[in-house]
Amino acid sequence: RFAVSVGYWKDPYIQHFVRQAKERKAPEINRGDSVCAAGYYARVHGVSYLIKAFLQKTQCNSQIVNLGAGMDTLFWRLKDENLLPRKYFEVDFPMIVARKIHNIKSKPPLSKPIMESHSGDSLLIDSHSLDSSRYSIVGADLRSSSDLEEKLRKHSLDIHLPTLLVAECVLVYMTPQQSASLLKWAASTFPVAMVINYEQVNMRDRFGQIMIENLQRRHCNLAGVELCSSLDSQRERLLGSGWDNAHAVDMMKVYSFLPQADVKRIEALEFLDEKELFEQLMQHYCICWASKDSSNL
Repeated sequence: RFAVSVGYWKDPYIQHFVRQAKERKAPEINRGDSVCAAGYYARVHGVSYLIKAFLQKTQCNSQIVNLGAGMDTLFWRLKDENLLPRKYFEVDFPMIVARKIHNIKSKPPLSKPIMESHSGDSLLIDSHSLDSSRYSIVGADLRSSSDLEEKLRKHSLDIHLPTLLVAECVLVYMTPQQSASLLKWAASTFPVAMVINYEQVNMRDRFGQIMIENLQRRHCNLAGVELCSSLDSQRERLLGSGWDNAHAVDMMKVYSFLPQADVKRIEALEFLDEKELFEQLMQHYCICWASKDSSNL
C-alpha cells in the first residue's frame, strides 16, 4: 500500500484491503520503506512478467491457482487488462479468506468486477468460500494436498487445462516435506503446468542469518529456510518434485532485467541512499519457475 501510494506502480484495488497508515514515519523508517518498496516493485513486475507470458502462451485458455494469496489484487488487475484466464483460484487459511470475502462483499469496486465476469445462475458465497464462474476463493490448508484438491475440484478445477500455480513467500513457512508434497501433487496432477515461487535465497550467509534472527524475534519461524540456501537448492527442489525444467534468479538480476526507463522513474520517486542495503536485500530474494509441458507450449 505504501509503495502504491508513492507511485511505484498502479493498483486501484489495494486501498480496499489495506488501510493507509495514519502516523508519519521517522525518516530512517521511510528509508527502509523505500528499500522495501523498490524490492516490492521488482517482485510485482517480475512475477507479473511470468504470469502474463503464461497467459499469452495459453491465450488465456488456462487457469491460475494463487497459493497463500492473502489480500492479493491480481484477479482485478488481470480483468482490467483483459487477461483473465478461464478461471482464477485463490487459496488461503479460512480465517484470511473470511476477511477477504467480507471486504469483497462490502465494497462494490471489488464485487462488481466479479459479477461482471460471472455467467450462469448461482454465485456461491459464504463466510469461507466464494465461487463464481471466473473467480474462486477457497479456505484450505496447503499442507494437506488431498484436502486442497478436493476443495478446488468442488470449485470446478479442471486438471486438463494448462495450470499456473503462484506461491509468493508461502513455501518457506512450510517444512521441506510439506512443500515437497505440495509441489509433487501439482507436478503429478496437471499434464501442462507452470509454478512460480518467490521467496528467500542465500540464507546461509551473515546477512541471511540476520534476516532469520530478526524474524525469530517477531515469533516468525521460517520452517523451510534450509531449501533457501542457494539458487541451486531452489532449482533442485523443483526438479526433485517432478518438474521437467526449473530456473531461479535473484531479485537484483530481475531488477536489472526490468525496463530501465521505468526503473529510472521509480528511483526518482524517493532518495534511495541505502544502495548497499538494497542490493544485499535483493540478493536474498529470488524468483524461481518450473514447468511440465506435455503439449510443448
